[in-house]
Amino acid sequence: MEIRSTTDQDFDVFVDTLHAAFGRFPETPNEDGGGVWWSALEMDRNLLAVTADGRPVGTAGAYSFELTLPGELLAPTAGVTAVGVVPSHRRRGVLSAMMRHQLTELRARGEFLSVLLASQAVIYRRFGYGPATYTQRLTVPRHRAALALPRSRATAHAPATGSDTGTIEVLRRAECGELLEEVYDRYRRVQPGALSRPHRWWTSGAGQPPISPTPRYVAVHRDADGTPDGYACYATGDPDYTLTVDENIAADDAVFTALARCVLEHDLVTQVVFKHFPPGHPLRWQLADFRAGQVSGDTDWLWVRLLDIPRALTARGWFTDGELVLDVDDPFLGEHGHYLLTVRDGKADCVPTDREPDLSLDASDLGSVYLGGTAPSTLVRAGHIRAHRPGAAALADALFRAERSPHCLHWF
Repeated sequence: MEIRSTTDQDFDVFVDTLHAAFGRFPETPNEDGGGVWWSALEMDRNLLAVTADGRPVGTAGAYSFELTLPGELLAPTAGVTAVGVVPSHRRRGVLSAMMRHQLTELRARGEFLSVLLASQAVIYRRFGYGPATYTQRLTVPRHRAALALPRSRATAHAPATGSDTGTIEVLRRAECGELLEEVYDRYRRVQPGALSRPHRWWTSGAGQPPISPTPRYVAVHRDADGTPDGYACYATGDPDYTLTVDENIAADDAVFTALARCVLEHDLVTQVVFKHFPPGHPLRWQLADFRAGQVSGDTDWLWVRLLDIPRALTARGWFTDGELVLDVDDPFLGEHGHYLLTVRDGKADCVPTDREPDLSLDASDLGSVYLGGTAPSTLVRAGHIRAHRPGAAALADALFRAERSPHCLHWF
């Protein structure tokens, strides 16, 4: 078997092999070849597994993204995607060979982070990925959707852009593509865990709404100066006249609330469903009936892998001073190292060391705690991380926390 890089000439073979791996048939693209999720594939970053007689049996791809790290810092990141093996060649090491080849290529490109969305949670830990952001679904019955927060009141930590000083206009998706791209880009730059959406995604209609051309209504919020600063993308339909919000995008809590109020007050619907609701978001506390907001679908979303530990740890921002020695095992790549992490004044230094470790963990656990969405002490209690001295887990919690909970809603 050979693992080889693809070219533009391999596009159809790559897409057909990937769909065969998942037992599906490709949708029909529009006249320009867009409007389908694979429209944004980067063929110079993809891999094909090919048998000795030339049959393609596996695929693995990557997108070029930016990931927002704690401290509102941006890092180039490989978004691993389109990973699959056709049923006839599973359990033969094809997937492991592709993943090892891909990690080697990513490092050769100088990349130090990779991320993915895991179709199955049991697969990717063994390749060094750990769940790092989480999302959930919030369902609110329309007749219990009243907010207790007065319209004219802004919170102590949020300006009044989401109250009466702002305005909301409802548009159709086809009318506001450039506006959505602009608002999302401003949002993702300040939200830890968010990924960029390259311009070609929007122009080719790749992905899920609101990127895709699927018909949607969009409630656009503008601040007092008329600048768009948030949107809610939604549609109504069955079952039972449900209004489903694909995305509620706003960097400001008050703007998020204003957009939520707009959809929660929609007439002729029985319930409102927020598909990607950030865990711990204050909207549930703003409902007059706290029990009205029903959480479901609480799940992992973005999985993270560190390809270069010192570079990755020094790339993010930090909010507590301290020092930890990390003993990191990477069984998939056969690597093991001790690293001294020293944080001072919001910046980190990370170097190899011979000192005794404070924490022992594997590469997937380090990926889970990297963005601040998973507390190291939780993984200590779960038996994933071993703390070698009292207070080590608490210090790690303080060091790895983010200024706000990481959240990612980009699908790739």
